[in-house]
Amino acid sequence: MGLSSTATTIVEGIQFCVFDLRRGQHEGQELDKILFFFPADLPFSTQLSVIGLSEGLITFTRIFSPDAACEVIEAERHCHVFYEAEPDIWMVMIVEKNKEPEAIWRTDALRKVLKEVHFLFVMFHGSMRVLLDKEPGGGLARSHLYPFIMDYLSDFLVGKKLMLPSFRDCLKERGTVQMLTVGREAAIEVQSLVRVIESCAGIIPCYSLILFQDLLVSTTLSPDDTVNLFTYAVLRLTPNALSSGASSWSYLRKGTASHVATASILAQSGTVAEQFYGPGETSPVGDNGYHVIRPLHHDKWSRGRDGFLVTDIWGVEPGTWIPATPTVLLHQTGEKMYLCAHQHKSLTMIFLLPVSSILNGEQGVSTVKQQVVENAALKMLKVEEKLSKGWGGENAYHVSGYRYLLVDGDRNISRASPPGKVATLYKESLLSLNKLREEVDLDKSRARGDNDEHEKELEVSIRAKNNAWVIVRITRGKELYLVLEKANETLLYASDAVEKFSNSLVSAWEATSFDVTLIVKIFLVVSGYDQFVVVDLIMGDLIDDIKRCSGGGDDNIALGKLKTAH
Repeated sequence: MGLSSTATTIVEGIQFCVFDLRRGQHEGQELDKILFFFPADLPFSTQLSVIGLSEGLITFTRIFSPDAACEVIEAERHCHVFYEAEPDIWMVMIVEKNKEPEAIWRTDALRKVLKEVHFLFVMFHGSMRVLLDKEPGGGLARSHLYPFIMDYLSDFLVGKKLMLPSFRDCLKERGTVQMLTVGREAAIEVQSLVRVIESCAGIIPCYSLILFQDLLVSTTLSPDDTVNLFTYAVLRLTPNALSSGASSWSYLRKGTASHVATASILAQSGTVAEQFYGPGETSPVGDNGYHVIRPLHHDKWSRGRDGFLVTDIWGVEPGTWIPATPTVLLHQTGEKMYLCAHQHKSLTMIFLLPVSSILNGEQGVSTVKQQVVENAALKMLKVEEKLSKGWGGENAYHVSGYRYLLVDGDRNISRASPPGKVATLYKESLLSLNKLREEVDLDKSRARGDNDEHEKELEVSIRAKNNAWVIVRITRGKELYLVLEKANETLLYASDAVEKFSNSLVSAWEATSFDVTLIVKIFLVVSGYDQFVVVDLIMGDLIDDIKRCSGGGDDNIALGKLKTAH
């Protein structure tokens, strides 16, 4: 029953479980509360012990904090990370503290892994509680959870180890989108493309999301739905995702996952689960009568002759070999949507159509797709050419001398130094920043617990052991994290460098969210457009402006340049 030696190496020191506190409350029924457990070959007594401890910690902490759920418990040998995904349904990750030099995590980053897998699961399968209500025995929920979570974890496999976000990822922010900088002309072309897509759907409501490489260009979805669909697109749909082994600057893919090892673990999970639940009740591999789709399964998407991405994950149309159109659920409305994705070179265009609005199902979707091919193909080609011409490559957003992360939590957007540049930092610098971010996360958690709705202003500068400056600045809802390894020894010098960088970069983001948006709206009205699409309009030469302004100058002058030039 045990895993292979390869799999054992992979799962060492990490446990991941999902359980329902409303289930298994009577003696002899304790196992009913287990919805997912990894690694699955652990004895059930051990699984129950882990879940029992987690349940006890949750109950105990509620005595002192009834309104705020437990988030993390730091023990001597383990770190317990909690996330209440749905009422009384908990996801818990237990990470062993060992002496390996790379085994240093930031707990909030681990919680965001739990949040991400839940949001993606709900987007494809719906609420876990709904699945449990449909089939009270729990077989339906388990048969969906096991393959989905295992496929998700496969993206963290590097060689023979499960590499969770560590201190080396402290200049990245999960749960945000990374947007492409576009110029004014390109933005208007993108808006025109979106209007063409909408016209192809006729009177049917249509939402769209457009990416260039692994970066978001535009969206007409809500912020939460944008993050969820963007995450899935980068994981499985973009050209980098479709090209096996292709490099990406996205935090979402580690790169060298061993899918063979993952398949071995998944098969073992199925065997172990069947031995307990029975082959007729549940099986992670979907051979039990349940129709289980695996949207995160690797190497299942490909580009068709017409440019549309196709997959057989959702099965085939009855009586044919034609793949069925994928479907997703919107977070904001819960509405079920057909998902269609078209790709031209580095441009990926995704549009969603309400299932309830297309009376003839697949035939109606095919009609819309044909309209897109006939009417939007040339427009996509033109947009891709313009974006490619203005694209500066992976290092387009690098600012010499700085390693940074800027997070706009209100808009779920982040921008960071390219991974290749971050990799040049010394380990001591990253460890210091990771520790500083832990303190900031703790402060934000306390503020949530106190229901403090006031935006906090914070700036902290510390000197690392290698004499690098590690700095955090939080102002007006935006978080800026910086590492300066070549700064002068004085705090005054470091503070001045941060001030110049912060003024130019943060002010530019504020211009993006208001001033530039206003400018673009005016452009669209003048051009005859009556609808505005969310587009990142940090104009084409803004990064150059930042680089120049970082060397001196006033932030008002920088904004003046931006407004005058565009």
